[in-house]
Amino acid sequence: MAKIDLDAMTIDDLAMLRDNVNAKLLEKVAARQLELEAEMERLAQFGKPAKKALAAPQPAKPKKSEKRGGEAAEPADDAGLNEAAEAA
Repeated sequence: MAKIDLDAMTIDDLAMLRDNVNAKLLEKVAARQLELEAEMERLAQFGKPAKKALAAPQPAKPKKSEKRGGEAAEPADDAGLNEAAEAA
């Protein structure tokens, strides 16, 4: 790959280079994404169907030390008090 003297380039040349790099990156990412989707479809015939989107993560469970009889040991803020009052 040829070396580019960025210090010798004008601002307009640098901006044009940035635009060209961004366009080429988008092109390569799109092509790779198509390749991966095709590979997933090909692999889907051997087992589970290909996932189109990631599943949402499970909500965090409260720690055992935070729970005592269904109530928080020490509420961190007023929101915790409101939730406890609503639950009662």
